[in-house]
Amino acid sequence: MSVELNLETLKQCLPEQLQAQSVTAVMLALGSNYQADKHLPRVRKDLAALGEIQLSTPFQNPDFTATIELPKPDYTNQCVYLRLAKPVTLQQLQALFKQMEGECGRERLAVAKTSVKKVTMDIDILLIETLINKNSLSKNSSPNQKFEWLIMADRYPFKAHERTGVEELVSVNSLLLVTTKL
Repeated sequence: MSVELNLETLKQCLPEQLQAQSVTAVMLALGSNYQADKHLPRVRKDLAALGEIQLSTPFQNPDFTATIELPKPDYTNQCVYLRLAKPVTLQQLQALFKQMEGECGRERLAVAKTSVKKVTMDIDILLIETLINKNSLSKNSSPNQKFEWLIMADRYPFKAHERTGVEELVSVNSLLLVTTKL
């Protein structure tokens, strides 16, 4: 099945506006600048337990905040398309992703001992797919149900590696990306 996904015309919403929204699929950006070879496989396994996943090619990127005076470790970034086995709210997904980050040892508070922040795992939601016009009396999906992709406004415009990962996943999933610039 082919779905048109035009990033220029998709509605952008702030996450706080969508907390109770039922989510059926997500496009995620994963990132790690510390022991990525350990943490990325762990999170991919945890995500696969939630439904079907497809992965973009991983990219190694320099930390854009690094300077010659203050070098920082490179990030390994990867995008993930996750089709959830069962819909959950955005709030539930966000909590679950924070838990996954914590299980990888992610520390959100800046440690004063060093100016170089080690990020074991960062999971960002770029896009969500929601069910619209759902018949509240029906517990099962019907062929007449429609889905809508929404961009997380706090993440847009996407970084270059995010844009590349989303484009790759869109093409892998037979979604048509109709855009001249992301």
